[in-house]
Amino acid sequence: MISVIFVCLGNICRSPMAELIFKKMTAERGLALSFDITSRGTSDEEEGNGIYPPAKKMLREHGIVGEHTARQLTKREVINADYVLVMDSSNLFDVLRLTGGACSDKVYKLCSFTSRPRDVADPWFTRDFSRAYADICDGCEGFLNYILSAHADMLGYDSRH
Repeated sequence: MISVIFVCLGNICRSPMAELIFKKMTAERGLALSFDITSRGTSDEEEGNGIYPPAKKMLREHGIVGEHTARQLTKREVINADYVLVMDSSNLFDVLRLTGGACSDKVYKLCSFTSRPRDVADPWFTRDFSRAYADICDGCEGFLNYILSAHADMLGYDSRH
């Protein structure tokens, strides 16, 4: 099983959107049992809150439903994960600071797996949830393609169970 944690600042917009989008992508490909997918925030300021309503609305518009409660990322979670996918450069810095840089080989910006590496637009400030959704879908698709080529041997679990 491949463990993936999506990370943003508060864990109420971008990272839960990425979590639910990636869960849908893996389920549609018959790979849901091959992944442990979650999301966290680098800050505790939204701890316990649900998905921000405009983010939830954007997901629903694309047929993606799910519940989520915001939680702050811990060093242990980073150590135990296979991949930690952050939304922007600030999140990258925060995760590397949390771990003292010890886990830098598993921390990536989500959109580094795309043909146009970039930060995922932050809808908290821009109010542009469509752009954030598009960035996240592009990043998740690129990441899944990477996993399918780099870890094909690990993805047979679903077909065996």
